[in-house]
Amino acid sequence: MPITIYKPTSNGRRNSSVDAFRDLTKWKPEKSLVEVLQKNSGRNNQGVITVRHQGGGAKKLYRLVDFKQQKFDMPAEVLAIEYDPNRGARIALIRYADGVKSYVLASEGLLVGSKVLSSNKAIEAKVGNRMPLQYIPIGLFIYNVELTPGKGGQLARGAGLSAQLVSTEGDYAQIRLPSGEIRSVIKGCLATIGILSNPDRRLIRWGKAGRIRHRGIKPTVKGKNMNPVDHPHGGGEGHSPIGQKRGPQTVYGKPARGVRTRKPEKWSDKFIVQSRRAKIVE
Repeated sequence: MPITIYKPTSNGRRNSSVDAFRDLTKWKPEKSLVEVLQKNSGRNNQGVITVRHQGGGAKKLYRLVDFKQQKFDMPAEVLAIEYDPNRGARIALIRYADGVKSYVLASEGLLVGSKVLSSNKAIEAKVGNRMPLQYIPIGLFIYNVELTPGKGGQLARGAGLSAQLVSTEGDYAQIRLPSGEIRSVIKGCLATIGILSNPDRRLIRWGKAGRIRHRGIKPTVKGKNMNPVDHPHGGGEGHSPIGQKRGPQTVYGKPARGVRTRKPEKWSDKFIVQSRRAKIVE
């Protein structure tokens, strides 16, 4: 949905925008489908910070989103489109024919009263329906794609994202991911047809630092502003360069900025048909 830009009536409003939320039909979550989200502020079970710049943030409940949707051949009705503070896309509250309610990722264009169906056989290829890749027509956009049959969707789950089914050959289907990578996936993996909701989320300008703190993200300080004991870039007078180092380093002394972190000869390399770095020849 579109974003809202307010007049700069204060320094906090200037250069900022917010989500319009016009597509929501229900504001309070379903009580049976939420649980308390325990905060750890980037710390492990010993209290040591393993992920920096995390902490604080607004209190929120975790919505139990069903990424598997394994109630096959049982139609469900969309009861509401809701906001989920734990992800950018909207979620849909659905009710199956047996009365069971569930949360699923909402696709763009999914409305209250729409009927969705999940099946392990060939069904109608309409927005919101979920079925194996081998039965989906070539060229359609899909999201919440499984990598392992029965494990639940792992690919294309962000706001406004989608993958595209390129081809089906043998036991595998080839899909083009949002990054541009073309990957082989077992054709028995499930995927939902459509494009994920809230594509304009990427246009939000967060404005003041306080809004970032509300999201649980703490400030990031440049390494060259620190002391030598705290960062490899630290030390010197004023805004000094990083010194005689071969290149930028992390706080732990490892190469940073543009360095490939994927392990060479990883076991899943055989499933990558075309890298996201490959140039597209027209």
